[in-house]
Amino acid sequence: MHQTDPQPKLERGLSLTQATAINMIDMVGIGPFITIPFIVGLMQGPLSLLAWLLGALLAYMDGMVWAELGARWPEAGGSYVFLRKLFGEKKRGRLMSFLFIWQTTIQAPLVIASGAIGFAQYLTFLLPLTDIEKKMVSGGLIILLIALLYRNIKSIGKLSVVLSVITGGTIIWLILSGIGHFNAAQAFDFKWGEVGISQLFFVVLGQSSLKAVYSYLGYYNVCHLGAEIRDPQKNIPRSIFLSITGIAILYLCMQSVILGVLPWQEVAASDFVVSTYFEHIYNHTVGQIATCLVLCIALASLFSVILGYSRIPYAAAQNGDFFPAFARVHKKHKFPHVSLLALGALAFIFSLLFKMKDVITAIIVMRILIQFVSQAVGLIMLRSKKETETAPYKMPLFPIPAIISIIIWLFILFTNDWKFIFYALGIIISGLILFFIKERLYPYKQTDPSRP
Repeated sequence: MHQTDPQPKLERGLSLTQATAINMIDMVGIGPFITIPFIVGLMQGPLSLLAWLLGALLAYMDGMVWAELGARWPEAGGSYVFLRKLFGEKKRGRLMSFLFIWQTTIQAPLVIASGAIGFAQYLTFLLPLTDIEKKMVSGGLIILLIALLYRNIKSIGKLSVVLSVITGGTIIWLILSGIGHFNAAQAFDFKWGEVGISQLFFVVLGQSSLKAVYSYLGYYNVCHLGAEIRDPQKNIPRSIFLSITGIAILYLCMQSVILGVLPWQEVAASDFVVSTYFEHIYNHTVGQIATCLVLCIALASLFSVILGYSRIPYAAAQNGDFFPAFARVHKKHKFPHVSLLALGALAFIFSLLFKMKDVITAIIVMRILIQFVSQAVGLIMLRSKKETETAPYKMPLFPIPAIISIIIWLFILFTNDWKFIFYALGIIISGLILFFIKERLYPYKQTDPSRP
């Protein structure tokens, strides 16, 4: 990348509170309100809590990997930076980071689109919408979010705190509302059902856990914003563990209280489980109010998701691994505006093309090998070379957390539909082909000598 004028730099304007707020609103979103019925239906009742517990365990174990890498390399781009540095700045590291960018150009807009589609789905509790009207709502929501993000990072940090208060307050209200109607015997009536402890049970657990993990994803968003975090060596690990702890407690309490108020069969059959829950406790009007709050949470989450993902193509372009235009930073507000607009445009298109069905599974399965497992393996390799003696944060009990995260990720991967595994392999194979074509046609040249 060649530029005659110096580009403005990203600003370290996010405090620990703001970084944690961005993580938490990313993690919640529409996810749990859409996935609770799926998980309860698959696990046939209170055993669904196992899926949420397994998701929390994975978030903590994998969060330790992200915390160590994020504190060591607090730069924009997250996994793009990590994979490149873990596997070497030469061809192998560039291959892994290219595969991640290739995967991100597909799955990031899908993640954004899935949230927008879920928003439109929940809105039908309030308004009878046709399929075309749902598409208009999901596409319009993405346009609105891009407009909200078209500002400097300090303003975004303040707005994120407000959105996180709405998010946490809604879930706390949900939990407190159910206390007077809570039936502990119903909520914790653990029965193994027809599958018992068998191979089929573990398959069902894996499929349920994937849905739970979808609702936990986002604990690493602060790593994508590494170049904009104040005192990142301390605040990145802190924000990761604070957000995981807070959200895990809220999810487990929320799932328990819903099962203690509503029969699990009703939960599994509901398209608007939170709306149904509040309608059952109070009345239809309160159910509508709760639905409005869920929609606010969905909007807040998408706000955070788009913010984090927009920094990934920017980081790659800065290093000469992606189209140079994506490295442009807005002169006044100092954010990567080209990257933001491009991802928003793709998400808008995907929101018009796809339905919610199977999108969640596809999003997670395609990320497991290249992003999550590869980072954990790379960190183990790095630490085995004893090159992290001065690392600002090191996971306790190394390498046990990294190994546990690898095992759980692979368990989730291989207990799900093989068609999604083939999709993921197809993305990897196509990425390999594109990488070698790129290398032959456009040999890599480091364009920014200040970067390692």
